[in-house]
Amino acid sequence: MQTADFVRTLDREGRALALAATEAGTEAKVPTCPDWQVKDLLRHTGMVHRWATAYVADARTSYHHPGEELPDLDGADLVTWFRDGHRRLVDTLTAAQPDVACWHFLPAPSPLAFWARRQAHETTVHRVDAEAARGGPGEEIAVDFAVDGIDELLRGFHARAKSRVRTDVPRVLRVRATDADDAVWTVQLSPEPPVTERSDAGAADCELSGPAARLYLALWNRLPFPGVTGDALLADLWREKSAIVLR
Repeated sequence: MQTADFVRTLDREGRALALAATEAGTEAKVPTCPDWQVKDLLRHTGMVHRWATAYVADARTSYHHPGEELPDLDGADLVTWFRDGHRRLVDTLTAAQPDVACWHFLPAPSPLAFWARRQAHETTVHRVDAEAARGGPGEEIAVDFAVDGIDELLRGFHARAKSRVRTDVPRVLRVRATDADDAVWTVQLSPEPPVTERSDAGAADCELSGPAARLYLALWNRLPFPGVTGDALLADLWREKSAIVLR
């Protein structure tokens, strides 16, 4: 996928999130994030959008901690605040020069490509949260986008030293999207950070499999795993240790 594709996805997913949040109401519980109400979801995602926008708009080249103060807003005012921040992020990414230099935290062809991709996935997962609060599913997630999101999670986030998905002795976890060609990942687990290759070479101790969109949301701990074969303790390990902090 190209940067423009991710920006279009971000645009669509943010608008769908705001609509679902409005229909659910800001007091509604978010089943996929049990500690949250819709108001918390809007404040968090709106804050992340503003945090991302600042790097690109201001060409910030060093890390800045996200703002600690969330808006003291609720109801329609909070939804408007979210929409405003989302719109500015989309507009900033659309207008940015392809070679803009700014801080980012995962490998990418460029900082702009990184922020467009990351915010598209961030917003999609939270759109699903908002729709869960509303009481039902919404738009399907495209297979190619879901495959990209699995790749970002396994080969980006969980390649970092801060990943807690580790085992005392070496184990192998395989992740397989059943509705896409060559969408198979082999994750080497050990006391060190996971090492993931886009392949299905060798034996695996556990395989997580299913349609790409369901697998994507399961790996983000939004759905049960569609299929688990082998040692289910490794699926449990993922559930317990894979949560991602903001950066």
